[in-house]
Amino acid sequence: MEINKEHITGWLKQLQDSICIALEKADGSGKFLEENWKREEGGGGRSRVMKNGSVIEKGGVMFSAVHGNTPEFLLRENQHSVNDTISTDSKFYATGISIVIHPKNPMVPIIHMNIRYFEMSNGTKWLGGGIDLTPHYIVEEDAKYFHGELKKVCDRHHASYYKKFKDWADNYFFIKHRNETRGIGGIFFDRLNTDENMSFEKNLAFWKEVGETFAPTYCYLINKNKNISFNETQKKWQLLRRGRYVEFNLIYDKGTKFGLETNGRTESILMSLPALAGWEYNEEPAKNSLEEITQGLLKKGISWT
Repeated sequence: MEINKEHITGWLKQLQDSICIALEKADGSGKFLEENWKREEGGGGRSRVMKNGSVIEKGGVMFSAVHGNTPEFLLRENQHSVNDTISTDSKFYATGISIVIHPKNPMVPIIHMNIRYFEMSNGTKWLGGGIDLTPHYIVEEDAKYFHGELKKVCDRHHASYYKKFKDWADNYFFIKHRNETRGIGGIFFDRLNTDENMSFEKNLAFWKEVGETFAPTYCYLINKNKNISFNETQKKWQLLRRGRYVEFNLIYDKGTKFGLETNGRTESILMSLPALAGWEYNEEPAKNSLEEITQGLLKKGISWT
């Protein structure tokens, strides 16, 4: 089978279908509503959003495939890799899936996944993506499970991948102005092509397995935690943690920037934001509280495996 953008695009659509089915089953009552959209410059997408489910307050599983003239910011970013030979009339094609789930229960974590493929008409092509977890309350057992599942995927493909991509996630999902990580990280990689003596085909197999591990890993965490009771203090803390999530996505997230700068669909790009979030002036968690414990674990370099 020839590996080309049509093959990758078709596989991503199938993955979107399977993830939506799994999340609907885990939620129990919520259903994804689908909206198809077109991009004026070329391409479009298939947005699926769930609101007010039994578990999922707001969540999206978004597919897009866009193409056209390569934006100037991407031309600048790629100059170094092609010896300044990129033509200003270069074309690009980008396709991927982006997922963010905001649960109702603060004991169920927020999760994000993005896997993407990008190519240019000069032959440049690469894979990117990753999965990261943002618990409102960090539970060591859940953190170890989550990172353990990602390490298994990485180790099946290259011995260096988990540590390298885990460190990359720690550094990427970092809120600089707060000096804290967004959550417990996960794995993150970008511009993956012929890395570590791996062929594109071998890296594509790794990339696909990252996408396939999302549903069973997150559905396990949903089922484990969805029936845990919570109080108003914990709900308030959830809103504050969501506020941090908003800060990261609007200030630092490259996917948000790419979507907006390539004239993507704004509603789909900003799907990652929660329905409700909170900010309090100079809020400090109570001493020795679960909130303070979580706050103390929002830092780089923690080993969860």
